[in-house]
Amino acid sequence: MYKVEIKIQDIVIIGVNSKIQTIKDNPMYFLPFVADATQGAAEGKQNITQTIIMVVVALLFFYFILWRPEQKRRKNLEQKRTSLKKGDKVTAMGIVGTITKVNTDTVVISSCDETKIEVLKQAVTDIITPAQEAKATGSAEAESK
Repeated sequence: MYKVEIKIQDIVIIGVNSKIQTIKDNPMYFLPFVADATQGAAEGKQNITQTIIMVVVALLFFYFILWRPEQKRRKNLEQKRTSLKKGDKVTAMGIVGTITKVNTDTVVISSCDETKIEVLKQAVTDIITPAQEAKATGSAEAESK
């Protein structure tokens, strides 16, 4: 078996002029490598800070542009779904009809040919109350004149 021992003094460094030196010959020759390592650590710390700032900005962007408006829209629609009553015109899964009966979790929708369909309240995507419908038809008649 062979026993290999390497001492720090025996590390060979090739300089710019291709002159071979050891740390034992010139210990100051190794210092620029140490300085570069400490400078790299400071730059790494700055890069981490910049990365954290960018992640926080991205999260704020997504919160105010996507999540918050979606939460408001969902809350508004849920409030409308809980206030459904007989006579409201609704759209559920693309089916347009008038509510004829309201149950706890479902509503019965009557379409134009008196076909009745029972759907979940969660399937209702658009609600037009009779007051909104009268307002809409009143403004449509005014435009046609």
